[in-house]
Amino acid sequence: MKAIIDENTCIGCGLCPSDCPEVFEMKGEKAISKGDVPAGKEESAKTAAANCPVQAIKCE
Repeated sequence: MKAIIDENTCIGCGLCPSDCPEVFEMKGEKAISKGDVPAGKEESAKTAAANCPVQAIKCE
């Protein structure tokens, strides 16, 4: 599974790194994805996507 953040939509709220620091981190004022979701962290990544206030995250 991959987690993808639309950088044009991201508002930099910081929720996704709080929900799943193994997959997301802040880079400047925006969140970025570290790429592939590690085994066992799929649900955390999906929670981060669901909690994004602007729906900038997709898990595929």
